[in-house]
Amino acid sequence: MQLSQRITNITGGGSDGWDVFYKARKMIADGLDVTELTIGEHDIRTDPTILAAMDKSAQGGHTGYAMVPGTHDMRLAVAQRITERTGVQTTFENILITPGGQAALFAAHLAVCSEGERALYIDPYYATYPGTIRAVGAEPVAIQTHASNAFQPRPEDISEQATKGAASLLINTPNNPTGTVYGRDTLEGVAQVCKEHDLWLISDEVYDTQIWDGAHLSARALPGMADRTLVVGSMSKSHAMTGSRIGWIAAPKEVITHLINLATHTTYGVPGFVQDAAVFALNQGDALEAEIAAPFLRRRALAKDILADQNTIGLIPAQGAMYIMLDIRATGLSGEDFANSLLDTHHIATMPGESFGQSAVGHIRVAMTVDDMKFQSALKTLVGYAEHLANQNAA
Repeated sequence: MQLSQRITNITGGGSDGWDVFYKARKMIADGLDVTELTIGEHDIRTDPTILAAMDKSAQGGHTGYAMVPGTHDMRLAVAQRITERTGVQTTFENILITPGGQAALFAAHLAVCSEGERALYIDPYYATYPGTIRAVGAEPVAIQTHASNAFQPRPEDISEQATKGAASLLINTPNNPTGTVYGRDTLEGVAQVCKEHDLWLISDEVYDTQIWDGAHLSARALPGMADRTLVVGSMSKSHAMTGSRIGWIAAPKEVITHLINLATHTTYGVPGFVQDAAVFALNQGDALEAEIAAPFLRRRALAKDILADQNTIGLIPAQGAMYIMLDIRATGLSGEDFANSLLDTHHIATMPGESFGQSAVGHIRVAMTVDDMKFQSALKTLVGYAEHLANQNAA
């Protein structure tokens, strides 16, 4: 008996990029004290008022099948949020509620990519992107960016790959893993390429509430882009609801109609009590979102202060999101080797840049997801270890 090639080829025959994370979790399970700086998991839990709203809904009986596209209240709340924040008129008919942002990414690609078509994405990328594209039967094609340009994609590089035939382009701003926020010039260049080459644009905007420098601009708000853009959103990062698994797609009505058919045959919707809690959370407005984002802005400042006192590690300026990207090439190690050595030696877990593509080779991603004192201590230890390795490398 054989499994399908599509399921066995999701990781492309190699690692899924999470090896150091799995190793750290095994060490923790074995009783070791590990400082976990790998995944984007808040060190605070979901706000008790949101959980109370969820409990009230569940106790009130909203535990049966919910409407497959999402409850009307949830779809309307998301539509209103998007309209207010982007200026693009959005109705509930433009919204599909999904079990988290990852399900939205899968559904969006399945909507716009046919079997064997090329699907473009920007490197560095969130580790699941190429596997998601393979899972829908499309061919993942990475577009390289460079640290010297703050990992902003260049339209000419996208156009070069688009001329070879492509169905879609996936972007992510604010970006995971780099913290880069795409500027207006970058997004206008992306939009122009999409229109010239008739590409669907999938815009992953799950970090839109975590902006430290500049402002978030949704590509869907640019002229001529609303009809060709699918926006992926989520409650995970904005409201610390990672485990609730609730996200959405905002797209043209025709796209949503077909995606509802997909949801009917796959997820069959999201639990109603979770959606009611999400509506409550969204109705709390900017204040709650700012409160949840505040620790990462604070820790970013701590990181900048610590890294300013050394010249071994390079800091990629993080304009948004809950991560910093560090250049550790002076140590003479790859990102993967450094991350493994740091974990083995000091029990500090970070993600290798290689988990996020070729553009991040020789870097590591550090999630700012432990309390301030622990974060400072771990980062100082990391810097000291990098300096030790760099001195050995130079000798």
